Amino acid sequence: MKRRTLSDEEKDLWTQVARSISRAETHIRAEKMARIFAAKNPPLTKPLPEPAQPRAPKNLLEAFRLGEKARTPKSKPWEPTTPAEHLAQAPVQMDAKKHTQMTRGKLDPEARIDLHGMTLAEAQPELIRFILNAQTAGLRLVLVITGKGKQTPDHGPIPQRMGVLRHQVPHWLHMAPLGPAVLQVREAHLKHGGGGAYYVYLRKR
Repeated sequence: MKRRTLSDEEKDLWTQVARSISRAETHIRAEKMARIFAAKNPPLTKPLPEPAQPRAPKNLLEAFRLGEKARTPKSKPWEPTTPAEHLAQAPVQMDAKKHTQMTRGKLDPEARIDLHGMTLAEAQPELIRFILNAQTAGLRLVLVITGKGKQTPDHGPIPQRMGVLRHQVPHWLHMAPLGPAVLQVREAHLKHGGGGAYYVYLRKR
């Protein structure tokens, strides 16, 4: 039996049919693979949890938002640093009118002692003797001169505090045996020495 040769039109038609069959088979295979994959990997019913955000340490500043004004840090309470500031914070024990006159330099001291240039060991007994004798004599307002201390830096092997007597004398005046005799201590007015001297108002004996 002799085979018939296909015409060009029949060849084109056969080629189109073959392509369509190939595409259909590919599509069927893809759907089959998709069903198999879906059966083995069912869809998640719950969303994955979001990663936890790291917490900022408690000692850090509060969160700052864009556009927000910077917060002004709370200022620390003022603390006295000099002997005069410490004395100014002490309550007024003497007569208020006399206290005002004394701090304005309108009361003249009835006696004075100059400790300037003395060492601590020399100055303390001299101060004790002077204050107790003044109280015994009935004096009320005396002046204790300490000086402001050296102004140049100390480069010695053992640095000394600047104005040692100026810092130490107010402590001595509030300690025994002088504490019971002293009613008020204030920095002197400029006309009586300013920061280098102290008014000491004595109690009545």
